Amino acid sequence: MADFTVGDRDFLVDGRPVRLLSGALHYFRVHEEQWPHRLRMLRAMGLNCVETYVPWDLHEPAPGRYVDVEALGRFLDAAGEAGLWAIVRPGPYICAEWDNGGLPYWLTAAVGSRLRTGDPAYLGPVERWLRRLLPQVVARQIDRGGPVIMVQVENEYGSYGSDLPYLSTLAALLRNRGIEVPLFTSDGPEDHMLTGGSVPGVLATVNFGSGARAAFAKLREHRAGGPLMCMEFWCGWFDHWGAPPVVRDPADAADALREILECGASVNIYMAHGGTNFAGRAGANRAGALHEGALEPDVTSYDYGAPVDEAGRPTEKFWLFREILAGYGEGPLPEVPPAPPVLGDGPLRAELDGWAPLDEVIDGLGGPQTRTPMPPSFEELGVDRGLVRYRVTVPGPRRPYPLTLSGLRDLAVVQVDGVRAGVLREEDPVLAEPVAGPAVVEAWVESLGRVNYGPRTGEPKGITGGFLHERQYLHGVRARGLRLDAFDDAAAVAALPFRAPARPGARGLYRGAFDVTSPGDARLCLPGWTRGFVWVNGFCAGRYWAVGPQESLFVPGPVLRAGRNEVWVLELEGAGEGHVRLV
Repeated sequence: MADFTVGDRDFLVDGRPVRLLSGALHYFRVHEEQWPHRLRMLRAMGLNCVETYVPWDLHEPAPGRYVDVEALGRFLDAAGEAGLWAIVRPGPYICAEWDNGGLPYWLTAAVGSRLRTGDPAYLGPVERWLRRLLPQVVARQIDRGGPVIMVQVENEYGSYGSDLPYLSTLAALLRNRGIEVPLFTSDGPEDHMLTGGSVPGVLATVNFGSGARAAFAKLREHRAGGPLMCMEFWCGWFDHWGAPPVVRDPADAADALREILECGASVNIYMAHGGTNFAGRAGANRAGALHEGALEPDVTSYDYGAPVDEAGRPTEKFWLFREILAGYGEGPLPEVPPAPPVLGDGPLRAELDGWAPLDEVIDGLGGPQTRTPMPPSFEELGVDRGLVRYRVTVPGPRRPYPLTLSGLRDLAVVQVDGVRAGVLREEDPVLAEPVAGPAVVEAWVESLGRVNYGPRTGEPKGITGGFLHERQYLHGVRARGLRLDAFDDAAAVAALPFRAPARPGARGLYRGAFDVTSPGDARLCLPGWTRGFVWVNGFCAGRYWAVGPQESLFVPGPVLRAGRNEVWVLELEGAGEGHVRLV
């Protein structure tokens, strides 16, 4: 059995110095049938290791209800078969531009600002989760014949807090549950981050996108010994809805990688292959230096400008990185595997001639309707991803007053007496036209992704204040939530009363079909559609939004099949041309 240890200056395998050439690839952002190809791509780029986060919310959507925790074990097995070591970052918080930073919404709703601390209300669920998860890692450690060589304690904690006993408790918990490989932390190369996020006796690493010499010098001010490693070398970046795409020049990224390696350091390329935020699981940021500003929701694609693109193909950055990494590996690099098959048919068009209005969709697939004095949050209604319909009556007679959705998070389509009155965002939650009474107001509120980084992590969604008519609260709010995973029940979707659309542009659930003869990776285009979600054969490809910069959705080849393929489009604001295209 091999033995992986952290020496005074090097990583050691059976006492032999090794340099970790790692790349991030998140198993939950790649269709499982495509894991082997993506892992072979990492090997062909010159890497000897793969790193993955573990999203707690994906695997425990409700307290004590676990979903496919074994996926991590299957991925680690696939990594070993591809000849890669593995670094596991189990959180409990992961950031990762993932909804709520991977923390379950039901937990952050209960603990509030006590999250990521040693408070027992938070640590209790953490311990139960790790007890359930860690056997997948323990059995696959390198000294037991598996690929796992290191495990992270929390994630970039120095960017968030300073509860060092909490970090020490997590490290002890990992050890007590059977983790014997080296532990590590990762933080930005700044004094407050390294002091807030490091644990005595645990390897400290740093994260950055450039300036390796300065970053490692700062790390050495805090840790005189131990291997140097950039645990996240940001070779690209992620995009936000409504903002220009972020592009990093491949040559610039290659120069930054070369500088890391010239320092004698190990590296984890973030991301080596980004993948996709399927099923509406993308997170969001808050703007501003202190991350307290406007919400900036992340797009569905997590391509990240990675050397292996969203569809698994090598980019210019791949070839530049491969040339550099070839000088630091052992032996010749493997051949680059052929790209996965793409859709063999010409562009396919699906007429969306079946339609169910949004009211009937939420009444058929949503949770129970509630009536409370003030609007309940998404969390109170048990909605992690999706939308909530709020209804309230404006008493009358009364003259027109401004109507405000106080504490709106994140976006609302508002109707007054059944007529569209406006689309509101958190930063502008007041209807343009005052509302007179009596009237019935509906606000269809959508979560655009929970904050995954900074002090606003864990904040609730929905109308978190109330309906204000001038300065008066409107009480007696009826609410019903619709979770995205309600569409996992194909029989319930089929039972909806589909018919021809009532009018062009009507909101609701549309359905149609493609006839495919040669399945393969494809992109779904939605001409003229505004904002919503798409399913192909019951697989949620994610959110689309006309504000860009993302213009189409990636559909993995294994989702398609020869013959009839059904597509559903849930349009939340204004439908497009009545069809979608698969290209």
